[in-house]
This record gives sequence, structure tokens and C-alpha cells, in this order.
Amino acid sequence: MAIPASFADVRILVVGDIMLDRYWFGEVNRISPEAPVPVVRIVKREERLGGAANVARNIATLGGGAGLLGVVGQDEAGDIVHALSTELGIDSHLARDPAISTIIKLRVIGHQQQLLRIDFEEPPTDVVLRDKLSQFNTLLPKYPVVILSDYAKGGLVNAVEMIAAAKQAGKCILVDPKGDDFSRYAGATMLTPNKSELRHIVGNWKSEEELTAKAQNLRTSLALEALLLTRSEEGMTLYTADEIVHFPAIAREVYDVSGAGDTVIATIAVMLGAGLPIAQAVDLANRAGGIVVGKLGTATVSYDELFQATK
Repeated sequence: MAIPASFADVRILVVGDIMLDRYWFGEVNRISPEAPVPVVRIVKREERLGGAANVARNIATLGGGAGLLGVVGQDEAGDIVHALSTELGIDSHLARDPAISTIIKLRVIGHQQQLLRIDFEEPPTDVVLRDKLSQFNTLLPKYPVVILSDYAKGGLVNAVEMIAAAKQAGKCILVDPKGDDFSRYAGATMLTPNKSELRHIVGNWKSEEELTAKAQNLRTSLALEALLLTRSEEGMTLYTADEIVHFPAIAREVYDVSGAGDTVIATIAVMLGAGLPIAQAVDLANRAGGIVVGKLGTATVSYDELFQATK
């Protein structure tokens, strides 16, 4: 199938744990006299959308129409998430919870290497989450594709109800899962676990045949159309009722894997939203993941980058 010249007509709703990624870049020239740790003199600061917001950012960078639904605090970081989303043309529907702070991941970088990460996080309150579910049901008719981006931070406690509503409405539902109970994702179109996430659910495997059996059993038990296993340097494997397709890793140089899963699921969603077959969508997502791990931090892939890479 031909690749569209633009994904402007693709509409995707991203729901999940919204974060702000902060990067402090500095120079390291000495060890602290107070403890055996490097002293970093900060020379530059950057702020980027993280978590579910990074998924929406990836969709927007590819040229798709992204909606973003989630919870942030009534604070400066929440204001920044809203501003960054607006700059990218993301249709953000941010519930502001005055009882919590926006989730922040602060990374300190010295000489292009991550030296430290500090996380600030609190789960949203029940009242705000109930309002979020109502808003999800209101927004659903506008979006043919839905992504649930679960980082296990409390923003997707209503995943069961969301999937049920989206399935009844005939939507394509993609889930980046977390945790030890995948049953709450039953009925989704596709799950995209990595190896450690899948192993936590189905146990270990000793051969490719055993892995295939466990993956297919999980796919069947959850009534999924597809299960995509992301396997780091081993690439990806797509399991459906009709086929098993392996996509070898194509990263030219792995520099930073943070956010790569966001790029993969966003790319698949855009391609499926544009009408591409699932195997072709995954192939392009594999290429996008190979590009983004060559960049520092939570990064994105543009239309031109992706399709130049496929030539």
C-alpha cells in the first residue's frame, strides 16, 4: 500500500500518565570534596513532553492529529506541559489536580552522558480520575484510534472502562502496558510489551518456540488482534492469528533508549490510522525506533526522517 504524502487527516487520542521531562546539561571537571560524586556545573536546561505526552508529541511530529487526555498538577510544570502541547498543535485536555504535583523526571547530563535521574510523582485523586473518564467518553467519537500509554503512575485506573467504550464504538485501541495484571487490557486491538514486561506476565522461556506459544496464548486469552513484542537489540516480533512476523533491529547506533517505546506505538497508531496493514505499520515503527535511539533523551522522528530511512 502506498504511503500517504501527509497524515494530517489521522486523528489519535492519547490517554495516560503525563509527565514533564527536564534535562539539565552541564560540564564535569572535578569530584566533589564532600562525597565521591562528580560536580556538574549546569550550562543549559531543556524541557520536553514525557510519558503519554511524548506519545502525542511523536504523533504530532509525524504530522498526525493528536489529542491528549490526562492529569497534571495545578502548578508550573502543568503549565509548561500545556504550553509545549499547544506549540505542537496537540489538542490537549488536561485535568488539573490541585492535590498533586505534575510528574517530573529530571535528568542531569554531563559530557552527553546521564549522570542522575530524579523523579517527582504522585497519583491523581479519585475525583479527577472520574472526571477524566467522563471526558474520555465525550472525546471518543472524534478519534478513530486510541492509545493508552500506561506508565503505572495511576492515570489509567479506568483502563477497563475505556477499552470497553472504545471497543463498542469500533475504535482501534493500542496499549503500551505496565504492571502484573494484563487482564485489564482485554479487548484491545494491540498490546506492545517489551521483553521484561512480557516475562513478568507469562514467565520465562527457553526457546523461540516456547516464547511463541506463550505470546499467542496471552494474545488469545486477552482477545487481542495482535501482540507486538519489542525486543531491544533483537528487534520486534508481531503475533496475530494469521501470522508471526519478525522485524530485526536496524538501529545504526544506540545512544539513548528512553522514549523509544513511545515512538514505536505512536508510529504504529499513525500508520494504522492512515489505513496501512498492520505488518507494514510495525515495519515502519521498527524503523522509527531505530532512528530515535540514536538521539539523546525523549526524542521524535519526523515524516522526512522516517521515509528517507525507508528508501
